[in-house]
Amino acid sequence: MDGITPAHLILVLVIALLVLGPGKLPEAGAALGKSLREFRDAMSGTERTPPPTPPTSLPPSPPASPEPPQAS
Repeated sequence: MDGITPAHLILVLVIALLVLGPGKLPEAGAALGKSLREFRDAMSGTERTPPPTPPTSLPPSPPASPEPPQAS
């Protein structure tokens, strides 16, 4: 046995596609990559800070109040 061959890799990817479906496969890949990155960082003793996430929406602005009448 010489390790993982391209045929083995294709077989694993086809099985993952059948089990997870095309919609969930990218999410599973991203989760696996994130887990491996965190494991590697934990083993090396470094810590990454996640990039800041932009706000998804702005908070609603308060309603404009009418100005009180001025005395003359």
